Amino acid sequence: MRLVIRQDDLKEIIKMTERSAVEVCGFLFGRREGNDFIVEEIRFIPNRLNSPTAFEMEPLEMVKAIDRAEERGLEVAGIFHSHPKCPPRPSDRDLKGMRLWPVVWLIVTSKGEVRAWILEEGKVEAVEVEDEVDSVRGI
Repeated sequence: MRLVIRQDDLKEIIKMTERSAVEVCGFLFGRREGNDFIVEEIRFIPNRLNSPTAFEMEPLEMVKAIDRAEERGLEVAGIFHSHPKCPPRPSDRDLKGMRLWPVVWLIVTSKGEVRAWILEEGKVEAVEVEDEVDSVRGI
């Protein structure tokens, strides 16, 4: 499995993570093609917990973002968030969220480490992250 994301989008997530003392979070909008999750757009959503060790996206902002994405024919391909003080592995809290949102979870550290995971058939599996230069897709 692969998560394909624009290099500029990945850099933006990393930059926001490096600047924030609390967990940064949001959606990866796009589509799934076989075993590939293709990200067309990222959307930061405020973390209502304002915590360095946990996140909860603001519900109203989540709904607005999903509605806008669906208007453009996009779906939730993944969720991203940061681990400012921990390795980029799913926490117990993340695992609960992964059961509710069965998409790719991209985790970024404040040191710029990036890993992606998916929960399938009760097992957490690593997902390859492929960052693309925009011109590769003709964007």
